[in-house]
Amino acid sequence: MKAATAKSTALIVVDMQNDFCPGGALAVKGGDEIVPLVNRLIDEFAHVVLTQDWHTPNHTSFASQHPGKAPFQDIELTYGAQTLWPDHCVQGTTGAAFHPDLRWTKAELVVRKGFHRSIDSYSTFYENDRTTPTGLAGYLRERGLTRLALVGLATDYCVAFSALDAASHGFETSVLLDGCRAIDLNGSLAASEKAMRDAGVKLMSASAFTG
Repeated sequence: MKAATAKSTALIVVDMQNDFCPGGALAVKGGDEIVPLVNRLIDEFAHVVLTQDWHTPNHTSFASQHPGKAPFQDIELTYGAQTLWPDHCVQGTTGAAFHPDLRWTKAELVVRKGFHRSIDSYSTFYENDRTTPTGLAGYLRERGLTRLALVGLATDYCVAFSALDAASHGFETSVLLDGCRAIDLNGSLAASEKAMRDAGVKLMSASAFTG
């Protein structure tokens, strides 16, 4: 049996939203280029979970909420360091919607994250305070899904944080790099890839995973 069709395997599609694609408020270079591959994987995998950044209009991670601060600056919040971002993926907006070409309707679950105004969320498992869970780990365990493959945006932020948390929960975790694109802010891509490898996350191509 191919890994993708195994009953214990799930594809996690991270934040394939308009604001993270070219023309969006926080565009990842080439973010839309992965949509055809992600669609093929969605068709092939037996189980699919999607995540969706879902911020309040006045979210604390937005630079616009901090006078004198600019996007991509770091500040300290109650839960620790936080990078400030342009306003993006605001609840109910076109920017928060999935890319129009994404064949997302097969998804068995859509996990929305970052909807608490005072806490950002990179990982699909925890808010950035590292204690508030999204519930994804419990869902996967209850469904008997133990092997995860992650694709989406961006490799060095939401994908990497999700992969690290998945591995820490004991899931067999792979990141399919050709199904991702990165922001690469101040060397963040190399650092995130090292962290994932050190945590036992497998970095590979989609074809290597699906066989």
